[in-house]
Amino acid sequence: MDTVILVHGLYMTGVELGFLRRRLRQVHGFRTRIFRYRSVGASLAENAERLQAFVAGSEGPRVHLLGHSLGGVLLVQMLQASPPGSAGRVVCLGSPLRGSSLARAYTRVPLGRHLVGRSMADASADGALPAWRGERELGIIAGSSPVGFGTLIGAVSGPSDGTVSVAETRLPGATDHLVLPVCHLSMLFSPQVADQAACFFREGHFQREGRDAA
Repeated sequence: MDTVILVHGLYMTGVELGFLRRRLRQVHGFRTRIFRYRSVGASLAENAERLQAFVAGSEGPRVHLLGHSLGGVLLVQMLQASPPGSAGRVVCLGSPLRGSSLARAYTRVPLGRHLVGRSMADASADGALPAWRGERELGIIAGSSPVGFGTLIGAVSGPSDGTVSVAETRLPGATDHLVLPVCHLSMLFSPQVADQAACFFREGHFQREGRDAA
């Protein structure tokens, strides 16, 4: 049985991934694990090192990885810096892989860097991640329902999920990219998002009209 490791986003604890975890396990038959980390108090490098050890210690013929928002940035950072040896595919949900305009807006105001936390501040300072050249296939799901604080304050422009723009999720070299009508939070409770992630884990591509389901 393949394993899926789920990685939460900023300010979250992993509880928010419960719906995705249950659907991946009960409907699609994956073993699941949650990686919890200090999204505010620890640096991106520190969290990536812990994640690498967590993945290396996970069992299964293949160990797939799913990250939401900052969790996806953390996954890509870890895989580009020190990839674990286990095989598997990667899915990022609403992850600002090309940098976050909302996080940059926060860091420009007093105490803003403390609000976004060390990991997101590190990611924002570094800007866009390098083009994907990892051995694992990488799938990215972005949202197009602009319901979120980023849209409200005008920090996010263009099509977005309300927190991260679609453009900010497009990492060159990724295997597949899909835009769904969800916002940054609702994608965590979307059967369609969970099913598309499962399809990518099984087949290495997302399901589209005219392409047979796995």
